[in-house]
Formats: sequence, C-alpha cells, structure tokens
Amino acid sequence: MINGCAELIDKRYLERAERLGVALLCDGVKKSGLDISNCGCLDAGIMPVDRGMAMVGTALTVETSEGDNFPIHLASYCASSEGYVMVIDGKGYQGKAYCGDLIMAACQAMGFLGMVVDGYTRDRDGNIELGFPVYSRGFMPNGPKKKEEGNVNTDIICGGIKVCPGDLVVGDSDGVCVIPRQHIELVLDMAEEKLAYEAERRRTIEAYREAKKNGTELPQLAPQWVLDMMKDRME
Repeated sequence: MINGCAELIDKRYLERAERLGVALLCDGVKKSGLDISNCGCLDAGIMPVDRGMAMVGTALTVETSEGDNFPIHLASYCASSEGYVMVIDGKGYQGKAYCGDLIMAACQAMGFLGMVVDGYTRDRDGNIELGFPVYSRGFMPNGPKKKEEGNVNTDIICGGIKVCPGDLVVGDSDGVCVIPRQHIELVLDMAEEKLAYEAERRRTIEAYREAKKNGTELPQLAPQWVLDMMKDRME
C-alpha cells in the first residue's frame, strides 16, 4: 500500500524541537504524563552512523522486511520529499543492509532530512562524507534484495515505537525519539520547562564550584526534589 505524505509539521514547532534535542523531548513526554511508550525513545540499538548527526522533521514511513529495499526506493522517488525524515520498519533484519550511500545520496537530493532504519545499512564512510543523517542498528555489507512493494505512509513500529505518518522525528547523538503529531505542542512546552530547570541547575553548580574555589560559603547543591525525598525517608 502506497499512500500520500502527511502534511508537514509547522516550521515553528520544528525550530523549537531543534533547540531541545532528543533527551529533553523525552523528558517533556515524561513531564506531560502522556501514555507514550518509552517516552517516545526508539530502541537504544538504533544510533547515528556518525556522532554529531542531527535531524528534525516530519515522518514519512516505510514498512518492509528481510532486507528488501524496493519499498524504500518507492518512497524515495514517488513522493514530494522536502522536509521529511524517512522512518523504515525493517523488522530489525540482520542478514542484509537495507540501503547504502547511493540511495542515501538520492534521498538527500530529493529533500529528505534524514533516515531511520530498524535494520542495518552499509557504506558507512560514504554516508559520513554525504553528511546525511542516518540512524540504524549497525552495518552489514551484504546488499539488499528488491522484490515486494511493502507499505509507504502507513502506521508502523520502528525500534519498538509506533510511528504514524506526520509524527515529529528528532535525532541526535543520543538516538531518536518520535512524538505523536497530536501531542507535539504539549511535549515542546514541557521540554522547554525542563530546559529552563537545567539552565538554573547549571548556574547553581557553577556558583558552587566558584564558592569552593574562593573559600566562600557554599550554596546548597542538591536539588530541592532530592532534599524533599531525603526528608520523607527520615520521617
């Protein structure tokens, strides 16, 4: 089944997500109380091909299996791709690479912002030279087969997380998270609150470091929530 792409996520949301990154967005899910599996984090085995790769975009989904990359080709060339991240449910298949640097270069040229593969890729050096963000379970030199059309732009499971066309996909050196489209604004709000908290904590840590260095009175370093939990346990 091949469906059209979901509407691109509003640029304002994408810009906010870029300033936050994966860890803070996952914290935002937790803080929101939303029932999202693993706070939207894909399996820890799905990591960037090279440290420093980062992407923020709208999900275009692909479902395939057993190292068949024909569906990836269909998704690459039959859609208006500007602004999308291709998220591929490859069932974690280990025997073949789903894609290499040629199709990655083509996707980059088409306007994709990155690729997430629940499976394996190849041509690592070529991928790094492209500067195209790709996240996968690792590397397998054995090339893909081309047989079934699979599914494009249907709901999938990638790295243990449900991904729907149009969801927010964010990747950085820590891994990948997916935020359901209907919850993007709430999660961003909560993540930005956590960002403000972390900025205040860094100021406190720096003040402690300076006071210790100068031999002046030390400020309280433990966060309030730690003090509260310690107090509860002593009562």
